[in-house]
Amino acid sequence: MGKTGYITARIEPKLKARAARVLATVGVSTTDAITMFLRQVVLRNGIPFEVRVPNAETKKAIEELENPATRSKLKRHATTDELFADAVPRKGNQARRRI
Repeated sequence: MGKTGYITARIEPKLKARAARVLATVGVSTTDAITMFLRQVVLRNGIPFEVRVPNAETKKAIEELENPATRSKLKRHATTDELFADAVPRKGNQARRRI
């Protein structure tokens, strides 16, 4: 069947550009990505990922990230190893598990 249907959606320009860059790195156009999403909606008979209302802790974290004043105070990590070493406490001489 030919592609003759159209979808018009209003998207934040920054979001559209960022998504297009990510998709381009994997060789997928925005049109193809939307088509894949809609096929998954049909196959799964619903949205193909979990959609939930964030809890209080998640809302607070989102607010911190969206607020430039608090975001600038957050600790940054150069690697995922540094992040996990900081986030997951190790006990004794246990070997660090690779994730």
